[in-house]
Amino acid sequence: MTSTQALTFFHSPNTRSTGALTLLRELGAEYHLHLINMKQGEQRKPEYLAINPMGKVPALKHGEAIITEQVAIYIYLADLYPEAGLAPKIGDPLRGPYLRWMAFYGSSFEPAVVDRSQKREPAPQAMSPYGDFDTMFKTLTDQLAKGTYLLGDKFTALDVLWGTALAWITMYQLVPAEPVIQAYIDRVNARPAVAWAKANDAELAAAQGS
Repeated sequence: MTSTQALTFFHSPNTRSTGALTLLRELGAEYHLHLINMKQGEQRKPEYLAINPMGKVPALKHGEAIITEQVAIYIYLADLYPEAGLAPKIGDPLRGPYLRWMAFYGSSFEPAVVDRSQKREPAPQAMSPYGDFDTMFKTLTDQLAKGTYLLGDKFTALDVLWGTALAWITMYQLVPAEPVIQAYIDRVNARPAVAWAKANDAELAAAQGS
């Protein structure tokens, strides 16, 4: 499958799909923007549930392929535009760590943050997908302390995912904005694509509100 096929991006402003919008900008991708007005419940209407039965954004349609789940979308898009250099190729020594930290976000970090924010009783460590919160969090901060970005000096789609997510999560004080985390967020936020996505979302949200 090639990037010449029609790409449709299902997006709602000021949601987790803003990160994917940022990635599309970083990649220089051409796409059709399909807005979902979540305030009007469009994510629960049959038309969108046919795309994503979970009623979540973001989602992609590329040719006949439908891709949902945030991490899958990042992997798919970065591989779809290899010329942008935001995903190590198979055979590159960084490919394994790249996939590791993509998976770590969805399988460990986000479940741990949700459990803590909901003040849930921790599951027994052997039954928990992330073990325990403190170990999960130290694993992340230790990695961030090693370099400018998650893979050292190389900026990748990983950093769009983690940078935008950590900015939102620390803003709501779901995890502490430790110096290593705040410095990382600041580096990612300094990228023009992040500023563009924020401004674009503000316009889209205003239009939906009216």
